[in-house]
Amino acid sequence: MVGRGGPLSGTKGCRHGRGSGATMQVRVRQMRTGDGAVVAAVSRAAGTVFADAGWVLPPDDPAETVALAERVLVAEDPAAGRVVGLAAFGTVDGALHLEELSVDPAAGRRGVGSRLLEAVCGCALEEGLPAVTLTTFRDVSWNGPWYTRRGFREVREAEWGPQLRRVWDQEAGIRIAPRVVMRRDLRWT
Repeated sequence: MVGRGGPLSGTKGCRHGRGSGATMQVRVRQMRTGDGAVVAAVSRAAGTVFADAGWVLPPDDPAETVALAERVLVAEDPAAGRVVGLAAFGTVDGALHLEELSVDPAAGRRGVGSRLLEAVCGCALEEGLPAVTLTTFRDVSWNGPWYTRRGFREVREAEWGPQLRRVWDQEAGIRIAPRVVMRRDLRWT
């Protein structure tokens, strides 16, 4: 999970293909109207990873997070016909901002999160946006270090725009451990 709630609204589309993670074949697609309950369930299941590690996050409503997002992509396991991951995002200060990236723990560590992240970066490129930003826990292995390995860097507070500052301020309730703003600059080829 990247964040909890946020100021993202509206709808847009972007193209996605079929891809495979390390060991799990998934299809990334736009969330459909009928996906709401299963997407919320995936978000809640992903939150249990924090609880299993001894972290107590404040309660949130995954359905609200999804409803406020400009766009939501889902990773679907075509073999089982079920959603196993989601990425909720929108535009903040001229960059695509990843509000939440969640994977069902049963499908974890099999490339699903990486596949969703690359699809989000692809959406940013298609829209001509220069970067993807996010906020996350700095030291949690599946947060800050995971994003660093995927080309993100920490962003100093002096570099934040006004919308990113609002996102940061709205997330004050989940700062139970050090959090950071991160950014991955994208290249057009």
